[in-house]
Amino acid sequence: MIKIWVALAFLGLNFYIFELMASNTVIPPRKSFDEFPLQLGDWTCPERGEMTPDVLKILGASDYFLCDYTSQETGDLVRSYLGYHETQVREGAGGFSNPIHTPEHCLPGAGWDIIDSRIVPLDFEGLPGGRGLRAQGPQAKRFIVAKGNARELVYFWYQGRGRVITNNEDVILFRFWDRATRGRTDGALVRFVVTIIRGDVQAAEERFLTFAPLLVAELDPFVPE
Repeated sequence: MIKIWVALAFLGLNFYIFELMASNTVIPPRKSFDEFPLQLGDWTCPERGEMTPDVLKILGASDYFLCDYTSQETGDLVRSYLGYHETQVREGAGGFSNPIHTPEHCLPGAGWDIIDSRIVPLDFEGLPGGRGLRAQGPQAKRFIVAKGNARELVYFWYQGRGRVITNNEDVILFRFWDRATRGRTDGALVRFVVTIIRGDVQAAEERFLTFAPLLVAELDPFVPE
C-alpha cells in the first residue's frame, strides 16, 4: 500500500510540475554551432562531421557539433562532440521524453566496454562551477573504454542553465527544478575522445588537457546559462 501511495504522489508531482507550474517552455537565445570556430589555437578541424538522419533522430539534439581537431605543431588528434537540446520535453508529452543521451549507455551500445570510470575535477576557465546539488566545482566523467585491442580516453559532462553536472541523479533533479521554476530544460553534452596509443594513458590525458580548455573558452555563446 505504501508503494502505491508513493507512486501516486510521484505522478501527482509530475503533473503539477509539467502541467501547472511549467506550462510555457523558454528557449533561450544562442549562437548556432554552424558558427563554432574550426581553428582553436594551433588546433584545426578540417571538416565538420555529419550524422545520418537516423542517428540524429535517436539523439534528439536540436543542434550539434562534431569535429576532429588536429594540432598543427604535434599532429595530435582530439575528437569532440557538442550536442545541444533546446528542450528535453517533446510537445504533447507528459515528461522528459527527449533527454540528452549519456555516453554511459551509447558507448556499450556501440561495442565499447568501460574498463575504468571515475569523476574528476576540471580546472578550466570559463566553466560554471560550484552550483550543483553537491556544491562542487566543475567536474567531468572520465572513462577508459576498450574494443578489442583499441583503447580510448573519454571525458564528458552536461552543461547548461549555468551549471556543469556529471552526476546522473543531479541531472534529473535539476531538469525538474529548472522546468518548474524557469520553464527551461535546455542543455548540452560536451564530450572529448582521445585514442590511447601503445597504452600510454598519460599522453592521452595531456592531449585532452592541452586541447579541451581552448574549446571550453568558446562555449558561452553556444550553451546559454
